[in-house]
Amino acid sequence: MNTRVVLALLGGLAAVAAWQLSHRPRQHPAGVLVAEAPLQSDVEATLALPRRGEFALTPLARFSMSARVLGRADYRWDTEAKLAPTDLALGWGRMSDSTVLDQVYITQSGRFYHWQVREFPIPESEIVGSSANMHLIAADTFIERAIDQTRVGDVVSFDGFLVRVDGPNGYHWVSSLTRSDSGGGACELVWVEHFTIAAPR
Repeated sequence: MNTRVVLALLGGLAAVAAWQLSHRPRQHPAGVLVAEAPLQSDVEATLALPRRGEFALTPLARFSMSARVLGRADYRWDTEAKLAPTDLALGWGRMSDSTVLDQVYITQSGRFYHWQVREFPIPESEIVGSSANMHLIAADTFIERAIDQTRVGDVVSFDGFLVRVDGPNGYHWVSSLTRSDSGGGACELVWVEHFTIAAPR
């Protein structure tokens, strides 16, 4: 094996190692990281959002929140990926506490967030009401890059609007307007105008 091939292989291995290091879950000690629940308020009827290609966006409510990232799923091939290529499963209150999360198994697939427990560390209603899967539509490329840098365990803050999306041939995608629901239609669809990742403690 010549030197050029060896260097190429080493470079590839270094790139993979760097990617894994930058994407590994961020760890936290026990304790609630985000005590506040998301904030939602009415939006004026005259407010309009810009179109995203062939899709029209209608604001349904103003929305802002901070939360711990419980899971991240990236999508490339569904229709929704044109709008929201990344979903974040988010937790607040006791669903941001490592003591609780160590007992909750979390996965994402098919635009859904799933959780399982052997024994409930907190009431089921609190798990449902203090966590959610959110489809994030970035308002610009800077926000898109910030979302793309997010990893499990990060504490993120963002604001914008819960929206309804309408497209060709009767297509529509509508945000949930409550944090207490579950199942189909329970995810939030968010037009994100500001997005930050808290510095590690």
